[in-house]
Amino acid sequence: MPTAVQIAERAGYSVRSIFERFPDLNALRIAATDYSLAQALALAPPRGADGDRETRLRSQVTTRAHTCERGIALWRVLLQFADQDETGQLKQRVARGRETTVVRMELMYRAELSTLPEDERRQLLIALEALTDMESWARMRERHGLSFDEACEVWIHAIDRLLPPTPVPVAASAAA
Repeated sequence: MPTAVQIAERAGYSVRSIFERFPDLNALRIAATDYSLAQALALAPPRGADGDRETRLRSQVTTRAHTCERGIALWRVLLQFADQDETGQLKQRVARGRETTVVRMELMYRAELSTLPEDERRQLLIALEALTDMESWARMRERHGLSFDEACEVWIHAIDRLLPPTPVPVAASAAA
């Protein structure tokens, strides 16, 4: 985590100016996190939610991958300081970020998830959220040296194997 002096220098402000706007560095972290979460939502609208399985998989994975590429550094700082935040606000932001990922997967994989009983659906969403978390992306890119496209293919393949078969629409099965 950069010091107040480093933050001020990078922003082009004085340290005093930073502390006129934020009472402490934790408040600055919270504001930076809120901005980052809002930016991630704005830059990653759901696309292809009504498409076929492959379209939905590729769209969700590509969107998530871009979010991870942009946000991993801040996410790591957030996790580092969440336990030290006495207000609990950073932990709330961590939870909100993870919940947003789950909600997006519920939307993108609605057809497949609808075939599962509630307890299995919940377990699958937990597994998918863990599979596609920021650190998973970072491990593929940093530790394993995968390119952006290679890492996306790993996620697409894994998610496709975890999801149940896509149900055949009623109109299509009646015509057959």
